[in-house]
Amino acid sequence: MPLLLTGRGFRQTLEQAGALALYAPLEGGAETRLLRRLRAAGYHAHLCSARGLGDPEAFLFALHGVRPPHLGHQSIGRGAAVGTVERVMPQLGAALEGTGPILLWLLEGKVLSTAELASLLALTRREPRLKIVVEMGGSRALRWRPLAELL
Repeated sequence: MPLLLTGRGFRQTLEQAGALALYAPLEGGAETRLLRRLRAAGYHAHLCSARGLGDPEAFLFALHGVRPPHLGHQSIGRGAAVGTVERVMPQLGAALEGTGPILLWLLEGKVLSTAELASLLALTRREPRLKIVVEMGGSRALRWRPLAELL
C-alpha cells in the first residue's frame, strides 16, 4: 500500500460502477483513509453493519417495523408472544433530503447473500446519488472491484 493514498482512482471507480466490493488489509487504516477522502469530496457518508440488514430497500428508504428480541419472558397479553412492533425511521431518510452524493459503507458484507447484493446494486441504479461500498473481507493489499462482477 502506498504511503499516501489519494483515493482518486477509488472514487472514479465508485462513481462509474455505483457499488464496490472492497477487500482491505486486516490491520485496518486504509479503508478509513478512503472514507475520509470521500467525505472531503462532498459525500455524506453513513456507516452500517450488514449483519441484520434484512430487506435493504425497506431498511434504508422506508418506514419499517422492528420487533424487540425475545428474551424468554411470558407475554402479558398486550401483544403477540414475540413482542410489539416498533416503527423505525429509514436509515438514509435525512441524507436523501439534501442534494449531495450519498455514500453507504457496509461493514461485514461477507454475510450478505447474492440476492441482497443484487438488491443493493439495483438501489444504486434507481437512486443515482447513492453509492455503496461493501467490505467483503480481508486481503494482503487494498483492492476493490465493481459489485456487479461478484454477481
